[in-house]
Amino acid sequence: MTKPLHETILYPDDAFPYIMYTHTIHKSIPEGRGFNDLHWHEELQITLVTKGKLSIQVNGTDHELETGQAILINKGVLHVATQLTHDGQYVSFNFPEKLLAFHADSAMEKNYVFPFTNSSFVSLVIIGDSEWEKQVLDMLWEMRKKFNIRKSWGWEYEISIQTVQLWYILISNMSVSPMEAPKHVKRQQERLQFMLSFIHQNYSFPVTLQEIADVAHLSISECTRCFKKTVHMTPYEYLIKYRIKKSSELLISTDDTITEIARRVGFNHVNHFIQSFKKYHERTPGDFRKLRAEMKQSKV
Repeated sequence: MTKPLHETILYPDDAFPYIMYTHTIHKSIPEGRGFNDLHWHEELQITLVTKGKLSIQVNGTDHELETGQAILINKGVLHVATQLTHDGQYVSFNFPEKLLAFHADSAMEKNYVFPFTNSSFVSLVIIGDSEWEKQVLDMLWEMRKKFNIRKSWGWEYEISIQTVQLWYILISNMSVSPMEAPKHVKRQQERLQFMLSFIHQNYSFPVTLQEIADVAHLSISECTRCFKKTVHMTPYEYLIKYRIKKSSELLISTDDTITEIARRVGFNHVNHFIQSFKKYHERTPGDFRKLRAEMKQSKV
């Protein structure tokens, strides 16, 4: 089943819409949109690298984070973790902006939440160079600890209070001006999301560049420019990369032949599939499947 770009987060408790994911290159706990999975959601996100080094792309900009560093990502922004050291790990705290506002139409919402979440602000990297950054990072480590231990009475209050304190420190030190995002920027983001969603839904069929451009009512040249600016590759390159990603999942989860998998992910010729797969993984689909099977066996 193809996952949409837009993630609808399933909270463990709907009465407390807050979740912490723990990610490695192999899995996410709880199950969610993990490593190398482009998406966006309505919630704010703070990601903390807990082990190794992480590369994360936010709205087309690449950020390199080391252990103990973090990034705040605004709602509605396309992002994807693109590289993580083999034994690396990161956690992502996801929560809605209403948690920071206390209640609808509050002074907090009007003065301290919407001016930032509805602005052109995209992300903020927290590396720990200043005192306020160190304070934020210490708070994130403490919140991670609270999520990982048995929940005691009142833990929801503790997390909420700490998150609001975090937000207050962050917006007090942001150098961005809380201005409404220009309409053309929002429109460009929407168009890209339309085109990416079209690829995700139709990758198993023959897809032309014209079809991708038509989804967003753009010319082919403007479609290509939009992809290069934000995703750093052409629409065709993204299509091939996504097909390889889906084929990797099938190689691990099914016993289908290489030819069958090539056909299922949209390749008309198996040789083209093998060449493309080798370009991205530096090994053939057969070698990839064999290696993953051996790794799985060694863990048993």
